[in-house]
Amino acid sequence: MKTTDFIRASLEMSKGWIMGLAADMKDAPLVQPTPHGGNHPMWAVGHLTYSEANLIHKYARGGENPLAHWKEIFGEGAQPVTDAGVYPKYEEVLAEFEKIRAATLDYLGSLSDEDLDKPTSVPEEMRAYFGTVAQCFATTIIHFGFHGGQIADARRAAGREPLMA
Repeated sequence: MKTTDFIRASLEMSKGWIMGLAADMKDAPLVQPTPHGGNHPMWAVGHLTYSEANLIHKYARGGENPLAHWKEIFGEGAQPVTDAGVYPKYEEVLAEFEKIRAATLDYLGSLSDEDLDKPTSVPEEMRAYFGTVAQCFATTIIHFGFHGGQIADARRAAGREPLMA
């Protein structure tokens, strides 16, 4: 298996698991995962989408983040709020994720394993984490799993049974 095939499989598996949980929360996207707050599905999906666009489309590809207008509500350091008026419609956020992921997979399909070692356009202080194209993909995969757990917990807080036992 080529490294790019491994990355594709990881992106597709994590998407299937996590976005299945997220889709199940369409009627309750602002339910927080704990009695003390936390990252609700709206914020988690928006943050994952914004971050993937930043990691892959800005850093790895050297372009602009097509979701730069979401930085204040979903970017690094943004805090989730329960006011629905702050956010786009949940269906829009889910649709934007699909667009960003499709573009990510198209880009991945254009890469050789050697291309994964190419440097990115991140500032020097971020190179340890996002300094190569491969590191940007690795972070995207790990980041997805991290916030996916929050979506699973929000589902339980909403009184839903696990989708997978």
